[in-house]
Amino acid sequence: MSIENISSAKSFGGWHKQYSHKSSTLGCDMRFAIYLPPQAGNGTTVPVMYWLSGLTCTDENFMQKAGAHRIAAELGIAIVAPDTSPRGEHVPDDENEAYDFGKGAGFYVNATQEPWRQNYRMYDYILSELPALIAEHFPVNDNTVISGHSMGGHGALMMALRNPGKFRSVTAFSPICNPVNVPWGQKAFENYLGPKQADWAEYDSSLLMSAAQPTAFTPALVDQGDADGFLKDQLKPETLEQAAKNSGYPLTLRLQEGYDHSYYFIASFIEDHIRFHAKHLGLN
Repeated sequence: MSIENISSAKSFGGWHKQYSHKSSTLGCDMRFAIYLPPQAGNGTTVPVMYWLSGLTCTDENFMQKAGAHRIAAELGIAIVAPDTSPRGEHVPDDENEAYDFGKGAGFYVNATQEPWRQNYRMYDYILSELPALIAEHFPVNDNTVISGHSMGGHGALMMALRNPGKFRSVTAFSPICNPVNVPWGQKAFENYLGPKQADWAEYDSSLLMSAAQPTAFTPALVDQGDADGFLKDQLKPETLEQAAKNSGYPLTLRLQEGYDHSYYFIASFIEDHIRFHAKHLGLN
């Protein structure tokens, strides 16, 4: 699988780079960003943190705003940030160009409905195609963790819950915890997956966590700002908290006073999240 370098910039002794490639899973050209810490190379491989961004975002938001490079460089962790949906003129989009559906809003599911099912297969892309591409072209090893924000927090938690053993740990900022019961999730799931709510449940972190078995537990850290304007109507962390109680899941959920949904919030606590991952990667 070939990739094309778009940009490179040195950062904290490592390198932030953007690449494009043709995705067979999504049927379009895709872009991703990678931060390679200074420890990578010369025969040394490093673990990877996959970061899944939220609605309207691309590969750039986290890399430019989160302030994650410094701690990733210190600990020797690569960061991979994919785009949030398929892209291209031939890729279908919401007819009204809504921010919460279509391009920029793939919701990390495999769509089953027309016209979305040909391109909107972000679940398979994140879980299989992209990691294979990263392993082929960069000095990384099999030790992976996953994080995300909002829609991406939903994606990170859901993927960790559905694939026990795939990730050493999972963290999320302001995740959509119970998408089957909130407007963002209901809109996306009905369009991408059809009317059967049993199909939606396969992508709902609260439902998955409530039914999780101890042999499938992945340590999880979630931060949520209590001044987040989406807290009550769209995010519902209380459903995730209850799910963890139901199954005994190792979840740490922190409500952070005064913080909103923005990257100021993420930048304030990203070091905690990366150090959490480093602990479960055996790095500190």
